[in-house]
Amino acid sequence: MNIPDNLKYTSSHEWISEPKEGIVTIGITDFAQDQLGDVVFVELPEVGSRVAANDAVAVVESVKTASDIYTPAAGEVVAVNEALEETPETINTSPYDTGWIFRLRLTSPTELGGLLDASAYLQHLEEE
Repeated sequence: MNIPDNLKYTSSHEWISEPKEGIVTIGITDFAQDQLGDVVFVELPEVGSRVAANDAVAVVESVKTASDIYTPAAGEVVAVNEALEETPETINTSPYDTGWIFRLRLTSPTELGGLLDASAYLQHLEEE
């Protein structure tokens, strides 16, 4: 299982990049995409929408189920991965690169302090 060291994670299996000029990229983990199975549809958030930490902001549907995607931090959605509308299966093949879901301008970068690093996320998976 792929758990990059340079990202932070949530217990609900989202990943978030380190902020660059106050903007982070968010997607679902390799574990999450594996559990979902073949992704067939992604409902993206609206660019410009303001979200609070832990809000459900997107939906990923697979052949097995639909799963809400939660934002790990508060902010404004500044970009969505429109390529997922045509090729949602990119989440399965590249969850950390071309399979990202949305970008967020953080309200407060200090919110990221409570997220899991790679080793803590791995431990979380082992406890599930």
